Amino acid sequence: MTINSSWVSVWLLFFLLLSSAVHAFPSSLSSSSASAGKRRQNPLSATVVESSTMSIVSTRTVTKMGGVLHRIKHSSTATQTDMIFSIFLPSVYAVGANKGPLPAIYWLSGLTCTDENFCQKAGPTAFAKADEEGVALIIPDTSPRGEGVPNDDGYDLGQGAGFYVDATQEPWATNFKMESYIKELTTVVEGKWNVGSQGTRSVCGHSMGGHGALTLALKSPSEWTSVSAFAPICHPTACPWGEKAFGAYLGSVDAGKDHDATELLSKAGSSVFDDIMIDEGTSDEFKDGQLKLSDFEATAEKVGQKLSVRRLQGHDHSYHTISTFIDDHIEFHAKRLRSAVGKVRVAEKDAAMAAVLSADTAGKPITCKAMVARGPKQPLTLEEITVDPPKAGEVRVKVMANALCHTDIYTLDGLDPEGLFPCILGHEAGCIVESVGEGVTTVKPGDKVIPCYTPQCNEAACIFCRSPKTNLCPTIRGTQGQGCMPDGTKRFKDKDGKDIYHFMGCSTMSEYTVLAEISCAKIADEAPLEKVCLFGCGISTGLGAVLNTCKVEPDSSVAVFGLGAVGLAVVQGAKMAGAKQIIGVDVNPAKFKMAQELGVTDCVNPKELDKPVQQYIAGTLTKWGVDYSFDCTGNTEVMRAALECSHRGWGTSCVIGVAASGHEISTRPFQLVTGRVWKGTAFGGYKSRTDVPRLVDQNLAGDLPIDHFITHTFAGVGETNKAIDALHSGDCLRAVVHYE
Repeated sequence: MTINSSWVSVWLLFFLLLSSAVHAFPSSLSSSSASAGKRRQNPLSATVVESSTMSIVSTRTVTKMGGVLHRIKHSSTATQTDMIFSIFLPSVYAVGANKGPLPAIYWLSGLTCTDENFCQKAGPTAFAKADEEGVALIIPDTSPRGEGVPNDDGYDLGQGAGFYVDATQEPWATNFKMESYIKELTTVVEGKWNVGSQGTRSVCGHSMGGHGALTLALKSPSEWTSVSAFAPICHPTACPWGEKAFGAYLGSVDAGKDHDATELLSKAGSSVFDDIMIDEGTSDEFKDGQLKLSDFEATAEKVGQKLSVRRLQGHDHSYHTISTFIDDHIEFHAKRLRSAVGKVRVAEKDAAMAAVLSADTAGKPITCKAMVARGPKQPLTLEEITVDPPKAGEVRVKVMANALCHTDIYTLDGLDPEGLFPCILGHEAGCIVESVGEGVTTVKPGDKVIPCYTPQCNEAACIFCRSPKTNLCPTIRGTQGQGCMPDGTKRFKDKDGKDIYHFMGCSTMSEYTVLAEISCAKIADEAPLEKVCLFGCGISTGLGAVLNTCKVEPDSSVAVFGLGAVGLAVVQGAKMAGAKQIIGVDVNPAKFKMAQELGVTDCVNPKELDKPVQQYIAGTLTKWGVDYSFDCTGNTEVMRAALECSHRGWGTSCVIGVAASGHEISTRPFQLVTGRVWKGTAFGGYKSRTDVPRLVDQNLAGDLPIDHFITHTFAGVGETNKAIDALHSGDCLRAVVHYE
């Protein structure tokens, strides 16, 4: 086979159809309207830019994934001065901003520091980890500053040494209100960015800032999810730094007991947090005279407060220690913040369900909006439709979010031999059960579910559900392919009372839809539906192709053809499996950046080669070919190339992409005779109702991140055509439409 212009054109066509480009991250601050869709761009609210009390000092992109650090100046009512703080917004910010709070960690710095010390010295490690965990970081200054603000000649009092207390003594009482300022800052950040709201914030600090973190958290544990510290001043009423600060700011050392972590914990008399993490270097020159960690440990043991104390061999009091271990602290907080966000999600679900139930729609037809595909190659039309109640074995759900998949576009473009019109497309969604039909036992109203186009009946007589070899339950396959419910009828009608076909047993481009019970994967109440909806198709397919269908082993070599969302999920799965070499193949080099971040070791653009890509992989990049190859394009020529670059004797090639109607695959039989295996996968081999909830749980635990796949968001089912345009644009992996 040789690469020529016609072959490249065909390949490019199918890549654009069945895969999508890596998202870009503009560093400029600009707001995109809901009608244009939100690209991942870390927007600042326009009200921040225009506010007379808040301005942007600087903005820069600081992580590979596009996380942005903003330095903000604002007028503080607490200190009666201008204050400066930094806020790091992870790359997922634009995706989740309008669907609940983004968790946050507040970093409180030590003596003499500003926000810039942490950002410059620990930032590279901290921001990368925070981006990975999907949390924001807020870094305030350590005191008020500027002309007219009192100061002291010593480094440990006055500007740069606010000690996170509210001063009562002159000349400090007017401006030095740092405890109140931190509370004020949480309100500012929550109001402007919806970051850290509803109890989804934690606090961490160093030295004086460690003192601040511990005392603020112990005084108001309901306001902080967790607390940790580096080299904190644990017993300030018994050390020179604290004695000086409390005497000056509060009038006496004794008044400082209300701001002393050891005293506060003793007063609490019992455990306050599930754990408190503290790091202190064995070479910290202040550990004995100033920090007094042993005093805090003794009190914690007395009251039953768990401490995770690490004494770091050879480490000192400097930012070298912080930058080395800050990722551990962020991980400590992220785990607990995920749980806090989960509680918010449960409350949101309960509120949404209360609204659904208050409408008293069970057993009655529902009128709602839907995007109807009237014919191939036509834009979807926003219509008012009627959704009938569920029949026996069926479930009616309220769709909360729907992700666009290329299979939807494949059908809309008339390439699907089973495509029927008019129909309601969509099959990658997150939903809440509104009502159930007779005999339904596995879900109930209020449950969160992901519709699955591959059902799982779990009947004893179903040899497919009972076999570990497949997930292809055929129970409703016949009627599903006919655009009907299992009884052969439909649940959708247009305004003229005419039937509308179902699609893949899902039809989630409607505010309400009806599913077979055996197509409903019940998931955790804590799950964010606008994100985990991705497990309804493409991401599960890519991951499962690696982990289930091919069972890629550690140290394997892998080639992935097509670096859209499914291909990148294959890359992510291969990385999880421990592959040592992951070759990414695509004709669009813009996709390589994301691919490399997810684990691709070698990027190949076939258009730049002077030989067939399979010969380049099996001959140049490797001697005999790769252990595993995956086609994620739907192009039959690419499927052949993927097979022929697999390893002589044992190579396995997996077909994931769906080819257009009438296309057939081919290769020389000798390729198979010499030990190669050609196989395919549907939904990654996952048994839907059993495995999708497990994938969601992995995501909630932080073990299976998927936020990076969501590059565009839209508001309202009527925006679906714009989501389709985004998918066609070449820089979209997944566009999610939020229906609420």
